[in-house]
Amino acid sequence: MKTYEFLILGKNEPILAVLTRLVNAYDDWNAVSFNDEKTAQDYFTKNKIDIVLLSSAIEDHVEKEFTSFCLKQQPEVEVIEHFGGGSGLLRSEILHRLHLRGKL
Repeated sequence: MKTYEFLILGKNEPILAVLTRLVNAYDDWNAVSFNDEKTAQDYFTKNKIDIVLLSSAIEDHVEKEFTSFCLKQQPEVEVIEHFGGGSGLLRSEILHRLHLRGKL
């Protein structure tokens, strides 16, 4: 079974912690999280990432620049904006995207 590697970027620490816990609750999902885009970029360049989750409180220009950076470095990465909802919604958003891209 494939393990999906996640990078989560967000500025709201409590929400970031919850998202990380929710993603890591699944055996085949592994997440690391960052509240600083430069640190996240450094990690991203050194690791194969399957899914980038963009969480709350990220400035629009940072979100666009980070998304562009990720897609340039690893064109096959999935970048998903997640700004709330329950754990079921999060899982559904991720599985739906993977299904649409033929990655399930």
